[in-house]
Amino acid sequence: MADTKNIVPEVDGLIDEDDEDTQKDKYLTFTVGGEDYGIEICYVTEIIGIQKITDVPDMPAYIKGVINLRGKVIPVLDVRIRFRMPEREYDDRTCIIVVNVTGNPIGLVVDTVKEVLSIPPPQVEPPPEISGTAQQYLKGLGKVSDEVKILLDVEKLVRRDGAPAPKLIADFAREQGIRA
Repeated sequence: MADTKNIVPEVDGLIDEDDEDTQKDKYLTFTVGGEDYGIEICYVTEIIGIQKITDVPDMPAYIKGVINLRGKVIPVLDVRIRFRMPEREYDDRTCIIVVNVTGNPIGLVVDTVKEVLSIPPPQVEPPPEISGTAQQYLKGLGKVSDEVKILLDVEKLVRRDGAPAPKLIADFAREQGIRA
């Protein structure tokens, strides 16, 4: 069973779950491969340090496996691999961002978590019209001071061929007789 002490101290308290209105236009930012990304904070349930990931056979390469988080089995997706970036060794800065998409929790492995930023709609540009692996997951480009944050569409990020990644693992587990 996962220990609640795995919550990353540097980012503990970044997420305000009290009021949906306070989450409007807020993004949790993180780095992957030297670039800054952001996801809408409303999807984020918690941030934990990297822990033992149990491999699940016959899954896409970007699905690293599952973790046991306080008795609940949660699939884990490595954002680096999803974007076809080279793998790297996990370290003490590597985090799992647990998101909830359509009632299904899933962990997103990122290099580091940075901060929660408010990025109002006038500061968000539509994604450029180029092709590429990550392009399909873009929600927009957030302008913050003199920097640009790549804003991701979490729902598209965790889907594969129209099926949510958590459902892929749930179906596999059911076929194998595994219960969460």
